[in-house]
Amino acid sequence: MATTTDATSAPAGSKGAARRAGTAYPRYVAGKVGGAAVSLLAVLVTGFFLFRLIPGDPVKFMTGGRQVSAEQLAAYRREFGLDLPLWQQFTDYCGKALTGDLGTSYQFSAPVVDKISEALPNTLLLTGTAFILYTALGIALGTRSAWRHGRIGDRLNTGLALTLYSLPSFWLGLLLITTLSVGIGPVPGLFPTGGMESGGEEGFAYVVDVAHHLVLPVVTLVAVEYGQTLLVTRSALLDEMGSDYLTTARAKGLRDDLVRRRHAVPNALLPTVTLVFVNLGRTVAGVILVETVFSWPGLGGLFYQALSVPDLPLVQGLFLVFAGAVIVMNTLADLLYPLFDPRVGR
Repeated sequence: MATTTDATSAPAGSKGAARRAGTAYPRYVAGKVGGAAVSLLAVLVTGFFLFRLIPGDPVKFMTGGRQVSAEQLAAYRREFGLDLPLWQQFTDYCGKALTGDLGTSYQFSAPVVDKISEALPNTLLLTGTAFILYTALGIALGTRSAWRHGRIGDRLNTGLALTLYSLPSFWLGLLLITTLSVGIGPVPGLFPTGGMESGGEEGFAYVVDVAHHLVLPVVTLVAVEYGQTLLVTRSALLDEMGSDYLTTARAKGLRDDLVRRRHAVPNALLPTVTLVFVNLGRTVAGVILVETVFSWPGLGGLFYQALSVPDLPLVQGLFLVFAGAVIVMNTLADLLYPLFDPRVGR
């Protein structure tokens, strides 16, 4: 009788476990997406109130420094809704933002969404190029350093990565402009000091011109960012190197580089995968200083211009984009991680 009960209960328990496993990941996804939605709402609220602490009167900026009467200033305030109580401005802003309307720029008299759409491709060109390069460089050097840890090459790699990672991006950018754009002594400048193009170029010549302007900003971002990927990859691979399955693979006669590429590196890349997505969002948000230093016509340069007014709708819209990029990439990393490690999300 006991045997019958055990035999009957075993499938029921298996079905229950399977049912729980089938619903665990959807619950995990719902929790992460819900958390991201709450974070975006918090960004929306923070952005509205934070930038109203910036000194400066946008209405006076819109008059172009001309002497205007109090009645004219009041008319400008009514036109842009600045005469309304703060709580009403906030509710209007949130209502429009949820429908995709981020308002009209004071500075450019154009929809904020249009200004962001114009500058976004330039930022993606810069950050995308830098992201691909520093991710590949960090993983390659991190793998090599871990596999040869303790040697001179490892110490040089990690020392240089830590040094560059600690440098402010704007300072490194200015240093590159001084040495490679302006030139030092008899050494002439090799690259433009700023901008995205020289003007007047078409076709392939235009592509070469943009690539020429792209070199120094990309080098700045790569130099500052690759170190983190290198250090995380190196640390994760060092943790894997003492594992039993690597000893077994070597005992089977596999070459050392084959053990590294086929067994050690794939398992060690799990933390790096998360870092890659986090870095992608962080690079988009952190490009402000680099774009400003190199006068790159992207979202970072636009944000700097908007802050100087202050152009509240444009500043709020860009802040939402920058913070949203970080939140979305973090959430995407969380959602993809269970695909690499099934234990996550159960």
